[in-house]
Amino acid sequence: MTATAPAGTAPSAVSGPLAGGPDSIALARAVAEDPTGPRTIAVTGPAGSGKSTVLDALARAWQHAGETVEWGVPGGATTAAVSLVDDAQELGDDDLALLRRLAGRPGTRLVVAFRPWPRGRALARLGGTLAASAPPLVLGALDAAGVAARAARITGSRLADDAVRVVHERTAGSPVLVDRLLATGTPTAGVPAALAEQIGYVVDAEDRRVVDLVTALALGAPLEAEVIGGLLGLLDAAGSGIDELDELVAQSVSAGLCTPDGRVVPLVGEAVRGRVPPARRTELRRALAEIELDRGGSVLAVARTLRGSGASGDRAAAVFAAAAAEAAREEHPDAVRFYAEAVRAGTAPLTVAARRAEAHLVAGDSDGALSHADAVLSATDAVEPDDAVRAGAVAAAVLARRGLLARSAELYRWTAAVSGEGLPAVAVPVLIGTGALDEARDLLDAAPGGFAPGRAPTLVDGADDLIARGMLDTVDGSPTAALSGLARAAGLLESARGAALLPDTPAALAALVAVHTGEFDVASSVLDRALRTGLGGAPARPRHRLLLGWIALLRGATGAAAERLGAVDADAGDRPLEPRDEFLAAALQVAIARRNSDLGALMRSWTRARQAIVRHPVDLFVLQPLGELVTAATRLREGSWVRPHLDEATALLERLGEPALWSAPLHWAQLQAAVLTEDVETARVQTAALERAAGGSRFAHAMAAAAPHWVGALEGRVDPVAVEDAARGLHAVGLSFDGGRLAGQAALRTEDKRAASTLLACARALQVAAAEVRPDADPAGSSASTLDRVSGVDTAADPPVARPPGATTVSAVRDGGDGDGPGTRAEAGQAPSLLSEREIEVAELVLQGRTQREIGGTLFISAKTVEHHVARIRQRLGVGSRSELLDELRRILRP
Repeated sequence: MTATAPAGTAPSAVSGPLAGGPDSIALARAVAEDPTGPRTIAVTGPAGSGKSTVLDALARAWQHAGETVEWGVPGGATTAAVSLVDDAQELGDDDLALLRRLAGRPGTRLVVAFRPWPRGRALARLGGTLAASAPPLVLGALDAAGVAARAARITGSRLADDAVRVVHERTAGSPVLVDRLLATGTPTAGVPAALAEQIGYVVDAEDRRVVDLVTALALGAPLEAEVIGGLLGLLDAAGSGIDELDELVAQSVSAGLCTPDGRVVPLVGEAVRGRVPPARRTELRRALAEIELDRGGSVLAVARTLRGSGASGDRAAAVFAAAAAEAAREEHPDAVRFYAEAVRAGTAPLTVAARRAEAHLVAGDSDGALSHADAVLSATDAVEPDDAVRAGAVAAAVLARRGLLARSAELYRWTAAVSGEGLPAVAVPVLIGTGALDEARDLLDAAPGGFAPGRAPTLVDGADDLIARGMLDTVDGSPTAALSGLARAAGLLESARGAALLPDTPAALAALVAVHTGEFDVASSVLDRALRTGLGGAPARPRHRLLLGWIALLRGATGAAAERLGAVDADAGDRPLEPRDEFLAAALQVAIARRNSDLGALMRSWTRARQAIVRHPVDLFVLQPLGELVTAATRLREGSWVRPHLDEATALLERLGEPALWSAPLHWAQLQAAVLTEDVETARVQTAALERAAGGSRFAHAMAAAAPHWVGALEGRVDPVAVEDAARGLHAVGLSFDGGRLAGQAALRTEDKRAASTLLACARALQVAAAEVRPDADPAGSSASTLDRVSGVDTAADPPVARPPGATTVSAVRDGGDGDGPGTRAEAGQAPSLLSEREIEVAELVLQGRTQREIGGTLFISAKTVEHHVARIRQRLGVGSRSELLDELRRILRP
């Protein structure tokens, strides 16, 4: 027979089937009983692969067959029929020559086992002679199936697939290590002390140089002659030492300490690291790091192992600083920790403060970024100009995120003066956002190509130029061109680093422009892609998600908007959002409460909004949220909180020449506020402003077309056909909620019953369309449950918005969300048996504190009919006072 084993197999350490390979007993019997089979066999493999096990099995088989078996090199007068020799690599040349002569005699039965290293000429010649009878039996590592079989044999039970994978990875399939690890009873975690000691004996028995090699590899050294050679002193005169390194690796593999590709067996590495004294471990890692530093290689991996070791001094500090710079190039958060280690090791803090500030910004720590940047800006005479410029750019980006665009612009101007160059293109959004339009134009006119002379045109520079020209187009040019440029800038930065250093991401700016033009699908697409690709890093994630929530709100999907807001707040936890994000979040929360007609939630959210208003001054990019706060403040009679901001916004738009793209939504919000107070004169002023902006986009045109009908409704003039056309025009640009509200209010204010019926049908249809808006799930995840259907209605003093009878009520949203939880009509305690469906609708609104007029406006019925329903409810429930009525309604509608 052919005495070979398939690759990836090894003999069993006990009698039984080989794991994934032939049966050792069957092999032995076949060799012993087959007279025509091989007479001489070579068994080779690294330590622990099972060579001795095979020899034992062969010995038992031949003895069972009645043969005499002798172990070791035969003597001169041997009478044994079979000779078995183990560890032949340790024999001298004379013994190996004797075995070779014996193997060449007719009728000799000889089995010799040896490791693949060392292989001198005498052992190689013996192997060749043995192989003349049969191919050698080459033993190797177990595969996963082999590990599973060994586990079943040793533990008596089947090991889970994940545990098998872990054992296979930790042992690299070494049969002896598999058996010993499984025998510990804890094969997937840690190295038990007894097993570590066993492995230690094996390691220490090897040559000192092998021990040093295995230790270095276990501590993270790469298998490169230049590194290992320098670490172990193996470099020859030519600076190579590769031959000696190859010899040591071969010896380590043969000893079962390394895999054939030169990696330390993970379990061996764990045991070795645990046995190296701390001082020696630190010294080896320091030496390794310094070698990598000197040769200009990557120090990141070894620096991670050196971190926390207490290493200090100039060389250690240089290693940590180099590792920080390397991590920073990849925008990895480890850069922050490495800069801290560099300073602790002895680096002067000011020399790395600018880069440290940048690393903190990339990691999302704006406080740390601003602190280190300010340290540089406070000592500009003690730092290099490049560091001063870098610190200024970091501070400018942080301040922009905190809503301080004017201060951010000043810093960009200062960095331009320090660098001796013009303002960077990245400053254009900040300049335009504060109304410095002429300065932004001059900047772009001075750099028509978008790149500084002599500087390589990087992806970031190209994106900066597209952002700058896109933002200028929002004021001076075409909204479509602006949106195209910003979207292309976002695409460029997906493949580049540096977006985290921008005052705002191109995706966020593109979304803002798209929202201001009514291109909600485009805005959602850009933001979804930004979240998938991680554009802007961790700092940009809340902004992108909040903008998606804002888009959902404008489309009328308050449930989806609430989900996104809740997810952002949940992720933030106790950490405050950046003022810019907090302003948007507060406006979003206020808007959701107002549209859901939840007066209590509106008042609670207004507390948050007041704090956000105080922290964030006006700029171009918060005009829509500001408009929502203006409307809510009017509703709550808190106009004094927003009046200064509104005046600043008006002045800002005037400085920019009243660009239609930015001004129309704010005029629309002020029109809604005028409608709340039935201020016809202000409504006319805002309508005129909208008509002047109508040519800016189809979004502005739809609002301008609808505005006169709000004035007409306030004055009692309703043209039902024109109103319906205007309402559907709002729906066509994504404003289904606003369209439904216009149609519903016009229906309530016309005395033509037929026209009112038509407008009510239109209002219901548009409100259903708004409620059914279902933006795609947030790719970054959401912590709230999905709402299938939400209908928004405005708050008490706000003229009620039409909501189709039978739509999900606000209490359903509050109590469970999807219409199947507590608080819905389907499961309202005893309510179905006591109250009709219409009475339940009225009761829900009574619990919300609505007046009869407000309830009538919401349900499209008269106040007299509401009064009749309330009387019937009291009669059915057997209550007298209002407090008793509310208590009973809470009991049956809020079980």
